[in-house]
Amino acid sequence: MPMFQPSKKDGFVKFEGSVLDLDTAVKDGVLGGVGGCGGVIGEKMDLKKMIEELNLPEIPSVFICPISLEPMQDPVTLCTGQTYEKSNILKWFSLGHYTCPTTMQELWDDTVTPNKTLHHLIHTWFSQKHVQMKKRSEDAFGRASEFLTTLKKVKGQARIQTLKELKQVVAKHSTARKAVVDEGGVALLSSLLGPVTSYAVGSEVIAVLVNLTLSSESKTTLMQPAKVSSIVDILNEGSIETKVNCVHLIETLMEEKDFRIEIVSSHSLLVALMRLVRDKRHPNGHLPGLGLLKLISTYKQVRSLIVSIGAIPQLVEIIPFLNQECVELALFVLDVLSSVPEGRQSLKDCSNAIPVMVKLLMRISENCTEYALSTLWSLCKLYPVECSLRAVDAGLAAKLLLVIQSGCSPVLKQRAAELLKLCSQNYSDTIFISKCKLTRTIQ
Repeated sequence: MPMFQPSKKDGFVKFEGSVLDLDTAVKDGVLGGVGGCGGVIGEKMDLKKMIEELNLPEIPSVFICPISLEPMQDPVTLCTGQTYEKSNILKWFSLGHYTCPTTMQELWDDTVTPNKTLHHLIHTWFSQKHVQMKKRSEDAFGRASEFLTTLKKVKGQARIQTLKELKQVVAKHSTARKAVVDEGGVALLSSLLGPVTSYAVGSEVIAVLVNLTLSSESKTTLMQPAKVSSIVDILNEGSIETKVNCVHLIETLMEEKDFRIEIVSSHSLLVALMRLVRDKRHPNGHLPGLGLLKLISTYKQVRSLIVSIGAIPQLVEIIPFLNQECVELALFVLDVLSSVPEGRQSLKDCSNAIPVMVKLLMRISENCTEYALSTLWSLCKLYPVECSLRAVDAGLAAKLLLVIQSGCSPVLKQRAAELLKLCSQNYSDTIFISKCKLTRTIQ
């Protein structure tokens, strides 16, 4: 029976345009590996476990099964010379296929032959990568520990530099994050936040904290008024990266069961948040900013305060520049704010609010339609003449007919029908029918 043999010439095997000396590959490493990690060590390690732990983005294509596109753990070769993961090719056969999946040649022999050379190369390569990973992890743990020790001793520029280096190692290595948590680093970092914290120190501290898994005790410590005030000050002053870090840290604190709404009932915090949301130069701040604003707006006690800082006209103004996910968040907030009298008044006074809401119906997503429709209902119900007329002139009637005839949820269709009926009361039948023409919607 014909058997697959790698193309050899003078003791070399060729893979993907590169030539490997098999003896050297097995002894000293393969495909860019490091020396000092022979096959004997590798064979003691479980290949499946190594593949899962490494989760490498780039793997030599010769190691990949053409069927599953995953690294092979038990490579076998067909009579056509093509190699596959054993379980995958046997499944292919069980489905009644008697061809080679890659070449589609009919098989004159369905025997599968273990490709021991390729298996050994795969095992050696992953073993080396695994050892490298372990070494880097151990080094990262030690470096993080050293940085924490140094932080206890230094001040000024030396402290800032140490925090920068700690931030880098923590961002890259889970073992470094574990070291900070296990060795009391969270308490140390938290102690650096307070009334006299400089922006340079505070921004680096927050950058480290957002990468850590904080305990309930750590969150409680960070919720002390002086520390929250420091975080808010940094949110106001920081770079876009620092502002986003502050937002994520506040969100983490809000997850704590003992979280107090007073922590985010801050005029300064909300102003800083709206500044982040409105910043057209840095659109990467829109999503985190709106996400936190949505979270805060779910608390009834804060809604009037959010309205008082001018959030509604600012959100209406920024909506045309947002992506779909951000538009949904902005509309959610506007809908929530329309539940308080101040919010409805602000929406009525904002000249663009109703036209923007009408335009977004059936334009982005069903969620957007739901939030916009709910907001319009609140306004037209409270101000049936002024707001209804303005909405119909903006094309609301035609949009509502589209909602009713669409595949939206029954609840949404019912709300659209109720709003359509409410708006029709301000017109004669003939005039209102003319307002329902779909040409306005298309325009």
